[in-house]
Amino acid sequence: MTALVWYTRDLRVHDHPPLQAALDRHDRVVPIFCFDDRLLRGRHASGPRTQFLLESLRDLDAALRQRGSGLVLRHGRPEDELSDLAQRIGASEVLCSADSSPYARARALRVRAGLDRAGAGLRTEPGLHAVDDLSALRTQGGKPYVVFSPFHRAWLMQPRRDVLPAPRALPPLPARVRKGRMPSLHALGLASDATDAPAGGEAEARRRARAFLAGPVERYPEETSRLSAHLHFGCISVRELEERRPAEEFRRQLAWRDFYHHVLLHHPGNARRAHQPRYRALRWSRSRKRFDAWCAGRTGFPLVDAGMRQLRQEGWMPNRVRLVVGSFLTKDLWIDWRWGERWFMRHLVDGDEANNNGNWQWIASVGTDPQPPFRRVYNPARHQERVDPDGVYVRRYVPELARVPGHALAEPWRMTDDEQRTAGCVIRRDYPQPIVDHAAARREALARYAAAS
Repeated sequence: MTALVWYTRDLRVHDHPPLQAALDRHDRVVPIFCFDDRLLRGRHASGPRTQFLLESLRDLDAALRQRGSGLVLRHGRPEDELSDLAQRIGASEVLCSADSSPYARARALRVRAGLDRAGAGLRTEPGLHAVDDLSALRTQGGKPYVVFSPFHRAWLMQPRRDVLPAPRALPPLPARVRKGRMPSLHALGLASDATDAPAGGEAEARRRARAFLAGPVERYPEETSRLSAHLHFGCISVRELEERRPAEEFRRQLAWRDFYHHVLLHHPGNARRAHQPRYRALRWSRSRKRFDAWCAGRTGFPLVDAGMRQLRQEGWMPNRVRLVVGSFLTKDLWIDWRWGERWFMRHLVDGDEANNNGNWQWIASVGTDPQPPFRRVYNPARHQERVDPDGVYVRRYVPELARVPGHALAEPWRMTDDEQRTAGCVIRRDYPQPIVDHAAARREALARYAAAS
C-alpha cells in the first residue's frame, strides 16, 4: 500500500499527524510539495515569504533524507500533480493537514475531485492549530465566535491531541519517482529586498524555540519569540510549543492565531470586505502620495517610520508596532485598511491571510471585536514613549535620528533650530515634517465613523 503525504504549510517531521497516519496505514510513503503559481504569483505574492518557503523546503528535504526518504517536488496545480503521481505509483491515498483558509478549502475540493478520477482518496489530519477542529468551537447559541474573550475561554477548555515524535526512519522513495529540483527565487519569478529576514526551516524553528522558552517566562511580550514565520509555514507545530508550557501571554497569542483562523473559516467574505456591514460603505482616501510615504517610512512620525523600514529590511515587525502603523494608515491618513493589508502580505515573511486580515480589520475598527473606534486611535508619539522609551528601536531603523536628544525623539519636529543643527537632523532636509496633524486627523476619523454608525 502506497500513500502520498502532501506538504502545504506544515514543513516539518516532528509532530506531523499526516505523516504519522501515512506510516501507520501504508507500507510506502512519498512526501511531496507542489509549487502552485496561483499562490506564488497570486494577489498575495511575496518574494520574502517565498524565500523563507524555499529555505524551509530545503531543510525539510534534508530531514526526510536523514530518515531514508526525501521530498518530491512538482510545479503545477496540486489537483493535477497529485493525481498524476498517485496514478503513476499506484497510491491509494493522499494525506495532508486540514487548513481553514478559503483558498485551501477550495483547493482541497479540487484535489479530491482529481484524486477520485485517479482512483485515490484525500484524507485530512489536524496539525495547523492548537485545537484539532476550529469549526467545533461554538457559542452557547451554537454560532461561531466573533469576539476573542469568549472564544479564548472555550479554546482553553478544548481537549488537545498528543504531540507526536519525529519518525526515526522512513521508507525509501520508489525508484521510478522523479524527485524534482528545488527552484531558485528568481526562477519562480520573484525577488526579495528583505536583506535581514529570518532563516526558514524546522532546524532554525526548533533552535529559536529552545532559546526563547529557556528564558524567563515573564519576558513575553517585552521580548518576542520571532517564531511567527515558522508557525505560519509549520516549521514547528503550535501543539508542541503549547506543550512546552510557555508564558501565559505567549499562549494567549497562539489563541489569537486560532481565533482569526476560526473567524475566516466561518466568514470567508472577510478576506475582501469589512466584517461589519455598517462600515463597508466608508469612503476612504485614495492619496497615493501619503500611502507611498507610509510605505517608505517617511511620514515624519519616528515609530511609524521605524516599523515600516524594518518591514522592508527584515520582513517582520513587532505586533505592537504593526498596530501603531495600522492605526496611523487608517485613522490618521484615512486610507483603506485593504491597502495596508496587501502591503503587509507582500513584505511579511510571516504573512498569513487570516491573521493579517484579522489584525487589519481590528485596528481599522471594522472587524469582529465590537470596541468603539476611539479605543483604537493610537498616538504614535505617546506609543513610542511607552514601547521605546530609550529610543533604541527608532534609532536603529531611522538612523538620521541617531543624535536627536531623547526628550525630542518622539516628536523631532518640535526641536529648536539649534537643537536640529546640533543633532544633524534638520526637519524637512534630513527628516520629513509630519505629513498629518494627529489630533486633527483623529477628530476627523471619529466623525466619519460616527456618521457611518
